[in-house]
Amino acid sequence: MIHPLAQVSDQARLADDVKVDAFAVIGPHVTIGRGSWVASHAVIAGPCTIGENCRIYPFVSLGQPPQDLSYKDEPTELVIGHHNVIRESATLHRGTVRGGGVTRIGDHNLIMAYCHIAHDCKVGSHVIFANNASLAGHVQIEDGVTLGGFTLVHQFCRVGAHAYTSMGAALNRDLTPFTLATGNYARAIGINKVGLQRRGMSDDVIKGLERSFRLLVHRRGQSMDDAEVVNLRTKFAEVDAFVSFIQASRRGIIRTGRAAAE
Repeated sequence: MIHPLAQVSDQARLADDVKVDAFAVIGPHVTIGRGSWVASHAVIAGPCTIGENCRIYPFVSLGQPPQDLSYKDEPTELVIGHHNVIRESATLHRGTVRGGGVTRIGDHNLIMAYCHIAHDCKVGSHVIFANNASLAGHVQIEDGVTLGGFTLVHQFCRVGAHAYTSMGAALNRDLTPFTLATGNYARAIGINKVGLQRRGMSDDVIKGLERSFRLLVHRRGQSMDDAEVVNLRTKFAEVDAFVSFIQASRRGIIRTGRAAAE
């Protein structure tokens, strides 16, 4: 399944049915799982592990050294899960020693053309990055997130599960789960109601999240110990996850209106 014009290192480990097109380059210490496909002119450097049934399109660059001045040729790695689609000219870099040594991508993700995932990022599963979305180093993206085209995420930021950003959003703080954000710098504009409905979330849970958003994200936010907040956390696991995310934030969260820029 390897085209004679492809360049594949003897130190690479490919499953028997992996297809590699002409002019692709696969270096040493690369592992690729069953059912995966590497298109022409894609370049994969190791250490890099790619799971099963992944589709790597032309001019993708995977596993190159991180763009970090602290990196000194240590054997860090890029780990990509199963059923991922990585479109043209996307770039995903290996980790750094100080960041844990691994850039990690989950399963069932769509990473569109020209996206960039920097060193030491952790990306969950069922995530969509529209064209040119870019993550700086050490960013964490939880499951079910959608980043609109040209979204930028500052280093060390976190984006909570099922959050959604508009085109051109620039995130300089943590974005709470289930939340919509827009603008540069980004401001939170509400709960991702349509997306959550499409995922089968009940109206009661969505209303609980909307109320939690008003209490905790809108402008300066209510106290975590507020009786209504405590009651909502007890009633809905999703609200508990929402509040826990805020409590764990080290950079602070993206808020609404004027507070977003303060």
